[in-house]
Amino acid sequence: MSGPAVPLIRLGQGEYRRDLFPEDLGMFGGNGKVSKLDLRFLVREPADVYHAKAKDLLSAHALAEFRRCPLLYRKKELGLVPERDTAAYIVGRAAHALILEGRQRYEREYAIGGPINPKTGQPFGSQTKAFAEWAEQQSKPVLSDVHAALVEQMAAAVREHAHARELLTEGVAEGVVRGRYHDHNCQARIDWVNPDAHIGIVDLKTADSLDAFEFDLRAYGYVHQLAFYRALVAICCGRRLAVHIVAVEKREPFRCGVWQITPQVLDQAQGENEEAMTDLRCCRETGAWFTRYESLRLVERL
Repeated sequence: MSGPAVPLIRLGQGEYRRDLFPEDLGMFGGNGKVSKLDLRFLVREPADVYHAKAKDLLSAHALAEFRRCPLLYRKKELGLVPERDTAAYIVGRAAHALILEGRQRYEREYAIGGPINPKTGQPFGSQTKAFAEWAEQQSKPVLSDVHAALVEQMAAAVREHAHARELLTEGVAEGVVRGRYHDHNCQARIDWVNPDAHIGIVDLKTADSLDAFEFDLRAYGYVHQLAFYRALVAICCGRRLAVHIVAVEKREPFRCGVWQITPQVLDQAQGENEEAMTDLRCCRETGAWFTRYESLRLVERL
């Protein structure tokens, strides 16, 4: 005898909780099978090839920079403000590689560990001269034992989360889409695309704390990023896909959570993206790059 059906996703808590099953989302056709997308519209290419095209193609990251401050966007475009590459960024990229692309790709892309101190039999610390000299000899980004353990714990947390595991069971990791969108040549490198359109785009985020993640969604422009992805994918494949986020903590207890962004919220973010894209075209035409703080602002409430 089979057990109770497992919901695809659970929304809300307590008396506001609502379980959604595949049939609630219209995921099955008359024959009971999921209608799959043909994912051949996604381009597979190394990250450095993708980033080399950034000077000619607008990305969600660049558009977010413009939305925040057009003048800073322009300075970065001209190479006047270098991009930072901190240890936290490296750990985040390594977690993406292991979780989305698998252990073989992860170990091929990152050097893990470091030299061993012959006196103690333990690895040298990441702040020591010996570790720095070893890191310089590597031809790829380096993860200390501490950072590698952190990546492993994040990957385990995602694997153990039922909804995250379901979203990432099938699909293409780090697929690239390019197209003409709102009078701009654009590109996006998407963490995961599932061939089930009702799962669709899945973005992996690492977070300090899930308690603040819904604030981070807005503060860091994640919804606008994913609205950009959704719009560009629709141009390339003719379908508007559902959008999900898998977020995992970078520290104990390494909690993992899954969010689905509603089409209404994505539509609003898409409208704001397209307004910014219109502004970007005007800036290029006029040569006037503003900060968004030129006018007087009024504090009206405590």
